[in-house]
Amino acid sequence: MRTTPPIYKYSGIIAGFGLASLIIGLIVLITLKDVPKLASWMILALGVLLLITAAVLDFTKVKGAVTGRRGRFSAGNTVMVSIFVGIIIIVNAISFNYYGRYDVTELAQFTLTSQTKNYLAGLEIPVTAICFFTPNDSYGIGTYASSLLEEYKNYTDKLTVKTIDPDEYPDEAKKYSISQYQTVVFESELGVRSVPPENIYTEAEHAFTGAILEVTGVIQKTVYFLTGHGEAAITGEYAYATQTLMDNLYKVNSLDLMVEQAVPDDCAVLIVAGPRTSFTALENRIIRDYLNNNGSMLVMINPEFSEDMRTLLAEWYLDVEDGTVIDPSAYWSTISNPIIPRTQNEFGLTEVYFPGAVALTPNDPPEDKVLMVPILYTSALTWVEKNYVADETPQYNESIETLGSRAIGVLAMEALPEDAASDAPFAQMIVLGDSDFASNQHFYNGDNAYQFLNMVVYLTSDTDLGISVERKVLPYRSLIITKDQETLIRVLSVALLPILVLLGGAVVWWRRR
Repeated sequence: MRTTPPIYKYSGIIAGFGLASLIIGLIVLITLKDVPKLASWMILALGVLLLITAAVLDFTKVKGAVTGRRGRFSAGNTVMVSIFVGIIIIVNAISFNYYGRYDVTELAQFTLTSQTKNYLAGLEIPVTAICFFTPNDSYGIGTYASSLLEEYKNYTDKLTVKTIDPDEYPDEAKKYSISQYQTVVFESELGVRSVPPENIYTEAEHAFTGAILEVTGVIQKTVYFLTGHGEAAITGEYAYATQTLMDNLYKVNSLDLMVEQAVPDDCAVLIVAGPRTSFTALENRIIRDYLNNNGSMLVMINPEFSEDMRTLLAEWYLDVEDGTVIDPSAYWSTISNPIIPRTQNEFGLTEVYFPGAVALTPNDPPEDKVLMVPILYTSALTWVEKNYVADETPQYNESIETLGSRAIGVLAMEALPEDAASDAPFAQMIVLGDSDFASNQHFYNGDNAYQFLNMVVYLTSDTDLGISVERKVLPYRSLIITKDQETLIRVLSVALLPILVLLGGAVVWWRRR
């Protein structure tokens, strides 16, 4: 008569099915994206349940394998291997749904700025990014763009990314007027915006975020740099400053008043950066009309400034002292580059310096017309050198010069009537006695970049975007030190190594004596 084998005889088969369920569940979770994740987790749970069942049914064998003579030698390894395999499977299953990416590239090219992250977190309108990429991508633009868009998706569930080969689907390319390979199109219910490959290659994040802002109806603040009077170009000496503004979600354009003959309506702040020649009568009138219409300006002048700038500033009760500011208490590289410490900076920045600055003198404006606040000022040991020569060390001459703190930056605001609304618009202007601090050569030294951007942010403070200083690519930084620190470094660099060698020799001699 045939007898039914005990149920524990099938424990090995049950354990095999359990291990197979774990493997199948992991594969389904990773590879089959159309399958609901709950089903994958149910398969994994079934595998765990089967393994536990097999262990319970054959508990005697398991106990003997662990406690027996042979088991005492092999149980430890078996348990460790089982734990390790189980952990690997479970961790992989969990990490597939909950994971983080770490950018270890030198230029942090896959790391999004806080501004982009904050905006994506609050994104309410669904946006589709359609990537018209071809397999033949010699510059790797498609690969970079795809990886960056995946990073975007980590901060919002409103972004969908699709990839289309324009050669395989020419009708789709024609629908969106695609004229270049490796173009990304952002589309929402409010509009469509294309980002060409050249913008992806040079400024992908700004281009992508700007496109998303546009198709979701967010208006970006526009900063205009005045041109036509010898000012540095936004693509030249002010390229770093321009890129930083763009990284912080501003639009940046040049403005030639002789061509436009008006300040555009979307101008959030007009920057006048070191003009070398005089303005025409038409340009002077346009600038005054802009200020009279509650405009905001950032004016940066140098020792060789034009007289019409002096006239414009005088209308705001601000005088410019002829000469170059000299502050021997703290300077960068040369004595004519004063360093403004945190205690003399209304923005609270640690070290900002100005290469060749002029002094600004508030002229006691009537309180009902203009409010004046010095925002950057030097120490009490400062004087203004009337005939500064770059190759000569200036010396204080008490017969023609006076010591005293000088303002290098001043905020001037139009005074409003007492009964004006709290959100009433008003004209305002920040004037700096130097424009070179924001040039490429000095922009990333000390806190110069922070100073420049914080002033623009202040002048456009009605913006809805959370703007702060955050630049990912820092080409070059100089160490800013005082004269005493420079002397200490020079002495230590020359004498420290010989002194250490002599001390080492003395110790060896003493021990072997």
